[in-house]
Amino acid sequence: MESLLQGLKAAGEETRMRLLVLCAHSELTVSELIQILGQSQPRVSRHLKLLCEAGLIDRFQEGSWVYYRLASKTGNSELARSLVDLVPEGDSVVARDLERLSAVKQARMDAASEYFRENASRWKEIRSLYVAEKEVEKLLLRAFEGMEIADFLDIGTGTGRILELMGSRADYAVGIDTSREMLAYARTAIEDADLRNCQVRLGDMYNLPFSNETQDAIVIHQVLHFADRPQQVIEEAARVLRPGGRLVVADFAPHSVKYLSEDHAHRQMGFDENLVWNWCEAAGLQKGQSFVLKGDPLTVIIWVAHAAEQEVVLGEVS
Repeated sequence: MESLLQGLKAAGEETRMRLLVLCAHSELTVSELIQILGQSQPRVSRHLKLLCEAGLIDRFQEGSWVYYRLASKTGNSELARSLVDLVPEGDSVVARDLERLSAVKQARMDAASEYFRENASRWKEIRSLYVAEKEVEKLLLRAFEGMEIADFLDIGTGTGRILELMGSRADYAVGIDTSREMLAYARTAIEDADLRNCQVRLGDMYNLPFSNETQDAIVIHQVLHFADRPQQVIEEAARVLRPGGRLVVADFAPHSVKYLSEDHAHRQMGFDENLVWNWCEAAGLQKGQSFVLKGDPLTVIIWVAHAAEQEVVLGEVS
């Protein structure tokens, strides 16, 4: 009751309701919110602080930047969504805010597109070396067939493509990456796809920002070859996987394309199929299916590992 009343009290002011609506549509920084609302930084920051304390808005640090969005899983998230849904669609103030938000998102998209244009030729060059990405994606989807996914994690999300692919299959999805430029592009992509259940976060694959056993499904797609310690990446993924959860790894088989290491920062020249299975089993995961997609010169392997279900211990019958 106390938490509910605190949430209602925090939302009971015009600027704070406007902030809730904006943060329901996009992840935004203080500077972007100032630009949209036309109010001072101290005032906007004070309103955000109250909304965060009431559990209506989540706050995320990304390097030197801080992003705000509508609470999704914690605090008064259900109340926050209900309040936003109650705001009249034709409200003139909200309509003006959303128009300014569109301008902010367009500026973001332009910056992200410029970054993509500068790097697209490098990505296209690598993709030309193996089977069409749609064939890989088809098998990734197949790996999670029939599975109910509450929490989905994409490690090394890059452009956010895996979130776009899997977002509609999960209640809540997060992509992590160490590159702010890639996160900016991914954030734009998932917002453009209207995937409001998806988020991207700055995060380290060796030290995931999640508690033990909090994820139902995890994908590590074309990321492991960048790792100095690939076995540790799998161990860390296994740590956050719930009992009965599923880890899917997609990467290259051993190869001799040396310029990927010299020009594209690949730290590993592919992985033997059994070696990855050994790492999964050492991390406490069970061996599942694997798929091999032959390519020239690169072959893609997809490993599907499972976290064991918890055993049910029955008490003695008296």
